[in-house]
Amino acid sequence: MTETKTAPVATKPLLPKVITTRTAARFVGLSESTLAKLRLSGNGPTYCKLGRRVVYRPEDLDAWLQSRATSDTSDAEARLLKALTGPRAR
Repeated sequence: MTETKTAPVATKPLLPKVITTRTAARFVGLSESTLAKLRLSGNGPTYCKLGRRVVYRPEDLDAWLQSRATSDTSDAEARLLKALTGPRAR
């Protein structure tokens, strides 16, 4: 009898369910302070509060990055400016 060999199954590397703000900032390529400004203005990725800690789910960061994809540089610049300044109170 001969043994049949099966190909190894490729698996995704296991990521933690939540990551710190520092790790999230590196993940999306922004500074921690920019990520905090985006969080305060409501224009950043979805986050979770665990006590006083702010954490992010990797899938939320992926979704936010996908929502930021653009093919026109003027659109990207306008979105970044709006995201950083947020709505102004009058």
